[in-house]
Parts: sequence; structure tokens; C-alpha cells
Amino acid sequence: MEAIPISLVAHQVFCPRRAWLEAAGETTDTYQMAVGVAAHKGVDNPATARLGAKRALDVAHRELGLVGRIDVIDDGDRGLRLVEYKATPVRKVPEVTEAMRVQLALQSECLTDMGHDISECGVYFTSHEKFVSVEMRDEDLRRAREYLAATRATVGSASAPEPLEDDPKCMRCSHAGVCLPDERAQQTVVRRIKVADPDANIVHLATPGSRASVTRGRMRVQHRGEEIASVPLERVQGLVVHGNIDLSGALIRELLWRKLAIVWCSGTGRVVGWSSTAQTPNGLARVRQHEASAQGRLALAREFIAGKIANQATLLRRNGADPDVARYLRVLQCEAVVAPSLEMIFGVEGEAAARYFAVFPKMLRAERAEWFTSQWSGRSGRHATDPLNVALNYTYGILVAETIRAIAACGLDPHAGFIHSSNRNKPALALDLMEEFRAPLADAVVVAAINNGELKKADFSLALGSARLRDSGRKALIAAYERRISTEFTHPTFGYKITWRRAIEVQARMILGFLDGTQSEYAGIVTR
Repeated sequence: MEAIPISLVAHQVFCPRRAWLEAAGETTDTYQMAVGVAAHKGVDNPATARLGAKRALDVAHRELGLVGRIDVIDDGDRGLRLVEYKATPVRKVPEVTEAMRVQLALQSECLTDMGHDISECGVYFTSHEKFVSVEMRDEDLRRAREYLAATRATVGSASAPEPLEDDPKCMRCSHAGVCLPDERAQQTVVRRIKVADPDANIVHLATPGSRASVTRGRMRVQHRGEEIASVPLERVQGLVVHGNIDLSGALIRELLWRKLAIVWCSGTGRVVGWSSTAQTPNGLARVRQHEASAQGRLALAREFIAGKIANQATLLRRNGADPDVARYLRVLQCEAVVAPSLEMIFGVEGEAAARYFAVFPKMLRAERAEWFTSQWSGRSGRHATDPLNVALNYTYGILVAETIRAIAACGLDPHAGFIHSSNRNKPALALDLMEEFRAPLADAVVVAAINNGELKKADFSLALGSARLRDSGRKALIAAYERRISTEFTHPTFGYKITWRRAIEVQARMILGFLDGTQSEYAGIVTR
């Protein structure tokens, strides 16, 4: 019988879905978690225990299949005094919840099974500096065992329990950002759960020949012996390496420990590879993803492509380009939504792309467009030689890195997709998810960077008629991209303000919900 952590049973009492997510490996870096870690920082260090007290003591109950850790045990004359540390907001009354009572009951069971007598147990509220004694009754022990059995059933389930409905507990849950209880319904969210974007950034390393390392909790970047950047690791949400840049082994290891993805790109923006922690969540959902990828999911493919075409039409309209093409793209969007096969979807997508890129240069201001469009003969992917395609390819590479990071964060495999093929070892799902974000992020960034004069002819090198981005050009596009992805917009389905970066992860989690069966459909982001 697999041992169940006592903390997982406490999560089951709070919310079965929260317990399932924890068991599936979903972890969060939220304010609630940070407060809890800070509250336990001192008590979890056995070396700081006072005389007659034991701290961070591991306990177990073999018969029940239970393991756990007790914060503090005081050895008294009448037996052991069990103390659990908890952090609660100062404005709240320090009261013992059902989850805390169950946790204490199971800890008492473990100590009794190990041959110890319990004289008292209680909770010490760190914010209030107050100890509340808890009388342990037979009813508490019986109910704790029932919760243990329920936890074992929850953990053994192939799919997550349904989210709580209109429950105030969701407002203070540390896992609301990965659970997305209201968003699963794919409709406007009335009760907005305030889960802010983490106070961290994606770090782009783009100076050729530089080296990044870690020293005293900071990522430091040096070039030719001179430090050119330094950032606390707590502010790093992910790392994207552009071109010939070295990373120290210690930095790679530290980022993996923190479950942060590293994506390596070539100097032209093509994704070369990525690294992510072995402790990825949602392993069973990943198996289902591969099965679904092999079988095909037409509903997902329709939404990816319909969203892509709709957003292309919106970008053309907003930039005053050909209105007839924009209207025709709306027609193709509707055709994609009802396409009966993947082949039909590909046909609609191809026609939309041809119409869209035929008028793409019209979105550029006349006074800045001439040099960028002089060599333009249409969309060209790899090995592009004209400056406009080179800029587009580079921003597409940054966007792929973004979708890879979001997909890896929720435990899915970037390779198993539903439109793009994995036959050539491409990150198919990352490319699928990227489709609906191409126009509002990558295309919009290139158009704005040229029209605003951020990207200029001087930012390219020319050799035998072939354009390549200089270091200044790459940095200009990265800066423009980061500004764009950090801006907020109103989510068309859920109706609340959200940054584009957070929206990518939300959409990745909507794919996860569709695959694990917790929601019936997937809706792509369509801008207006």
C-alpha cells in the first residue's frame, strides 16, 4: 500500500480537487505558499530546537499507510505535546479548521503507533503568535481515518474531481491559478479569482559570447570579464538563450530545482531545444495526450486555426490594411469552425495565409516600409533572406519558446500535437498553441517595431543580398515582444483582464482540461 502524506489528507479536507492536483505534481509559487514557507523556516530547522523539544520530526503509521512531518514536539512529564505551525492573515480570527484538526489527529495516530503517549496537541498561529489547544476526541480520530480513505480514492482516480462551485475557499486557494475552477465552464467568469501574474520575468540572454552563472541567489551575466546584468533568481520565471551564450552548470541545476524551463534558440530565432525538470506534473494526462494525438482531435484543430484566422483579420482591420481581405478572412474563419476533416482545415488555413500575407506589407507605414518590403515576395519561413521575413521568423521563434514553457509548466508534452506533425521532431503542440497568438503577438510586434522606428535598416547586416539581424535588431525585437506580452487585454471568453503571457498558460491549461476530461470543449482566443 502506497503511503499517503498527512498534508495531502489536509488538502483533501480543504478541497478534493486541490489534493488531486498536489498528487499529480502541480506546485505553485504564490503569496500563500511563500507565507507558509516563511512561517516554517525556523521551525523546520532541527538545530534551532530548544531543550526538550524536537522539530521537523518525520513520523509514519505502517498499518494505515501514512507518513508525515510534525513541526514541534515538546517532551513533558505527562507525555508529548504536539504543535503544528500555521500562518493566517492577521485580520482573521485564529481558529482551528477541520483540516487542521484532521492533520493533528493523524499525527497523533502516527505517534501512538510508534509507542508514544500524547498529553496535548494544538496549533500555533505564527501571525498572531498565539497557541490554541485542541482536544482530540474519538470522533476526530474516526473522521480523520475517513478522510484518509477518501484521499486514497481521490489520488487513485484517473481524472481530477470537479472544481468547487461558487465556494469562497477558491478565493484564498494557492492553486486557483492552475485549477481555474470558473474558467472550466468556458463562459464569462462572474467571480474573478485574483491570482496575479508572478512578480517575475522571462529573462532573454542575447549578447553573443556572454556567460550566465549563479552567485549568492542572483543570476549574473558577464561579457569579456565585465558584468552586464544581474537579477535575483526569485525574479526569474524562465530563461531563453539566443545564440552563442554559455550557461554555468550551477545555474542550469538551480533553475531545474526551481522547476523553471530553459529554452535555447539559434541566432535567427529557431528553437534548438529546451530543458525542464523531471518532476513534471500530470503524468497520466500526458499519456492521454499522446493517445489523443495519435487518434486526432478535430475540435482542437478547428479552434486553433479558426482563432488564428480571426486574429489575422483583426490585425488587418486595426492597422487599416485591405478591408476586403479582412472580411474574407472572417468567412474562412467560419469555414474552419465547421471543417469536416483535418485536410479541409489545412486547405482553409493555406488560403487564409496566402490572402493575409499578400497584404501584410500594407500594415507598415509608407515612410518606413520601403526598405522592408522591397525584397518581400510573400511569406518565407526557414532560410528567409528579406528583412521582413527575417524579423517575423525571429519573433515566431520567441513565441514558440513561450508556448513550450507554458506547456511544460502544466505537464504536457510539447511534441504531441494535433495539427502539426511530430514526424520531424518538431514541438507540435507548442506550434499548435502558437497559432492563435501569431497575429496578436508576433505579427503585431514586428509591425509596431517597424512603424515606431525601433527596428531599422541599421539593425540588419547584408551579405550577398541576404539580410540577417544584428545584435541591436534582436534586442529591439525582444524588448518590443516583452512589452507586448506584458500588456493586459480582456479575455474574450472569461471577460476579465489578463496579460498575454498569462493567457498563453491559461490556454495551455484549457487544453489540459480538454484532454483529462474535466471540460467538454476548448475555445481559442479570438480578439476583436
